Formats: sequence, structure tokens, C-alpha cells
Amino acid sequence: MAQPDYSEIKRWIAEQIRAGQPANALLEAMRGRGWSHEQAMALIAQAMGASAGTAAVEATAAQTTRTSQSPAEAQSHSKAAEASARALPTPAIEGDALHLDLGDRKVSVLMAMRNPQILLFGDFLSKDECDRLVEIARPRMQRSLTTDIRTGADKVDTVRTSRGMFFGRGETPLVAAVEARIARLLAWPVENGEHLQVLHYRPGERYEPHYDYFDPNGDGTGPVLARGGQRVATLLMYLREPERGGDTTFPDLGLRFGARRGCALFFSYPNPHPSSMTRHGGAPVVAGEKWVATKWLREREFV
Repeated sequence: MAQPDYSEIKRWIAEQIRAGQPANALLEAMRGRGWSHEQAMALIAQAMGASAGTAAVEATAAQTTRTSQSPAEAQSHSKAAEASARALPTPAIEGDALHLDLGDRKVSVLMAMRNPQILLFGDFLSKDECDRLVEIARPRMQRSLTTDIRTGADKVDTVRTSRGMFFGRGETPLVAAVEARIARLLAWPVENGEHLQVLHYRPGERYEPHYDYFDPNGDGTGPVLARGGQRVATLLMYLREPERGGDTTFPDLGLRFGARRGCALFFSYPNPHPSSMTRHGGAPVVAGEKWVATKWLREREFV
């Protein structure tokens, strides 16, 4: 008889332990996903290397709850662990497949990293689709904004010097086709995506390293989250590549991705926390121009 495959849940537990999640939060999150108390404790004990087995973990969880955390802190840890345990947008790649058939287009898998989850796809958009998106967006470009975590309002910020615009959901047949393709790629509903944004970077323009999730502790985060919950993943599509510069960088991982037209870069962040290792930025364009389209994915329907 085949043995159960616990590799994914073990990997998740290990990630949460490294992120500082206490045993009681892990236990609550796993119980919420349908694991029995005994199964959850055994798996947590294995991950923690508790020589005394589940009893040691039980004691650690109880002690943490009694002495280390206030009720508010315990609830915060539990919510963070539960957030990481939830379903996420994830490309359906079988084994070491080099291509994915999305129905209207066959895309190639150029790079895949598991932790954090980062994937680079080739040929996600055709040359004609890239050019048409640029031309439709060009007359509507304005200075790009960022979200002020204190107020929840959009603002001009020196960390982001591009120009941009948003399409309404399904605004044109092309936009609707791209959004439907994204939904098939990531197995995530179209309505759970923010509106498609197109960005234009000229020489010297950049986006300083940042996280795409909303700071849970920001005073203005509440109204932002009310529109569809937390951001959980990003798909960045390259529409026109510059002559030099403009790479997408992940400074904490030592990764750089060139802005190759038609490619799409995906990354997810189960927790809105630096432990997601998804801090990224757009390096300054040195020569030429860079055009990209961004789709941010939310937990729920974006309104």
C-alpha cells in the first residue's frame, strides 16, 4: 500500500518555524485544515526535532500560550499561520514539464524556484499582444502611485518613478483574453485579480525594492484589504524590453531577471511578512524603454 505523502505539509511547517511561528499557532492552523490533533502534533514534533516527541511540542505550545503571548499576540500568530496554510495561486506544472498548454497558448517554463515560489514563463504573450497592450495604454499613462500604509490612499513616491495606467476588468477583448489566460495559468479566479496595470519606464526610471503585500500593521490597511483581502501573488508580464538595464531584482535572493518581451514572472507570498523573501524591485533603465503589465492576485474577489 502506498504511504501518504507528507512532503508538502512538512515543507510548510519548516517554513513557518523558520519564520518564527510558535507551535500553538501551527497546531491551530493545521486543525483548521482538517488534520487531527495527533497527526498535527506528530508532524510538528518531527519538524522541530523534539526528542520527547509530541509531548514536548504540547508542552512548548502550552507554555508559549501561557507565558510568551498576550491573547492579541496569540491571535495574530494564529491568523498568520492560517494565512500561509490557505490555497494560493499556483501554476499547474506536472513534474519537470517544460511547457504548459493554456488552451489558447502554449507557454514554456524557463525557471522554477520552490521557496519562495518564483517561476519564469516564456511566450506567455505574443509580440502582437504586447504591442497592442502598449498602444492601447499609451494615451492614458500618468505618474505611477504607491499606497500610503498610514492612510490607505494612493500617493506619488520617489521610490517609484514610472508612469502607469489601469484597465478595467475585461475592458477590451484583448484584456479579457489575457486575464482569462492568467486565471488558467494560476488556477485562480479572474475576479480575484486586481485590474491589469501597464507601466512605462524611461531611462533612469526605476522602482526601489519593496514587497507587494499590504503591511498588516499599517493604519490605512483596513480599507485596502476590504476590497478583496490581502495580496497573495504577482504576475509581471514584459511587453517591451529596454536596450540596457531594467532588470527585475530580488536583492535578498541574489536574483535578476531581464525584461524579455513576452515573458511572465510569477511569485507568491503566503504570509504578508519579510519571511516571504519576495522583496523585489525594478532596476533603473539605462537605455531604451521598458513596458510591463502587472496583475496582483487577492485572496477574494477584488471590488
